Amino acid sequence: MGQKRILVTGGAGYIGSHVVKQLGERGEQVVVLDDLSTGFAESVLYGDLIVGDVGDMGLVQRVLRDYEIDTVMHFAAHTIVPESVADPLKYYGNNTANVRNLLLCCATAGVEQFVFSSTAAVYGMPADGVADETTPTAPINPYGRSKLMSEWILDDLCRASGMRHVVLRYFNVAGSALDGKIGQSTEHATLLIKAACEHAVGKRPYISVFGTDYPTPDGTGVRDYIHVDDLAAAHLSALDYLRAGGASTTLNCGYGHGYSVREVLDAVARAHGAPLQVREEPRRPGDPPSLIANARRIRETLGWQPRHDNLDLIVRSSLRWEEQLLARAERRRTA
Repeated sequence: MGQKRILVTGGAGYIGSHVVKQLGERGEQVVVLDDLSTGFAESVLYGDLIVGDVGDMGLVQRVLRDYEIDTVMHFAAHTIVPESVADPLKYYGNNTANVRNLLLCCATAGVEQFVFSSTAAVYGMPADGVADETTPTAPINPYGRSKLMSEWILDDLCRASGMRHVVLRYFNVAGSALDGKIGQSTEHATLLIKAACEHAVGKRPYISVFGTDYPTPDGTGVRDYIHVDDLAAAHLSALDYLRAGGASTTLNCGYGHGYSVREVLDAVARAHGAPLQVREEPRRPGDPPSLIANARRIRETLGWQPRHDNLDLIVRSSLRWEEQLLARAERRRTA
C-alpha cells in the first residue's frame, strides 16, 4: 500500500476523534478501530473506520497487516472511576488484558511506535497535590491500576524489542473542537465541565458539588483542566518525536495550574448568562483535594506549546457543543 498508516483505537470516542481530526487535517493516513460502544461514527472525520473490538486479535492482526500500520495510538478504554470500583474485572479486561493482546499483535506485525493514552489517576493522591513524572504511582481505584498495569506491559515490551513508545498521562480533559465540527458526545458523562454545560442547556436539573470542606482556597476540589484540542496536538507532537527517533518516555499532559469546582461553575454561569442550580453534597471517596500537573517535561521533550490555556474558552467551546447537540436532538424529534 505504500505510505505507512496510523491505527487509532477508540478513534470514534471523545479524545480519539479529536486526534484523528488533527491527524487528517495535516494529511496523515489514518485507520480507526472502534466498537462504537461509547464512540460515534459521525465523529470520525478522516480515514477508514473499522467497527470492531480491539480485543479481537484476529481482526487486529488483519488490520495491522492489510493497512501496513507502523504506529498505533491507543485510546480504547473504559474511564469511569466509580464503575471501575463496582466492576473491576470489566476494567482489567478492557484496559489491561486487551492492551496486552493488542501489544502482542503489534510486536508480531513489527509496529515501530506506540502512543498510549494514560491518566493522572496513576498517581492517586499526591501529598502536595502536584504530580510530575517522578511522583510515586499509587492509584486508588481499579481504573488507575488498570492503566498503570498497561503502562508497565508497554514499557517492558519496548525494552525487549525495537518498539518505542510515548505514554501521555492526561489530567482533566475538557472542551470541544474550536471549529465546532466535533465534541464530547459521551452519554452520562461524569466530567465536571461537560456535566455543568448539560445542566446549563437543560439536560440536567442541577449540578452537584461533591465536597466543600477540602483544604483548598474555597473548600472545593482543584483540578488541572486541559482543552481537548491542546491534548490532541500533544499526540501529534508525540508522533513527530517518535518518528525522529526519540526514546520511549512518559509525559504529563496538563497546563500546570488548576481551578476549583466553584471557579469552573462560575465560568459556566458566565458563558451561559444565568446562574446554575448547584447542590452541595458530601465528598466522594477517593477524590483528592487537588491534582495538578507539573508539565515541564512535555514542553521540553516534545516542544509542545498549548494554545488554549483559558478556562472561559474551554467552557465556551463545551457549552457551544451542548447547544449544538440539543439543536440536533430537536431537529430529529420534529422531523
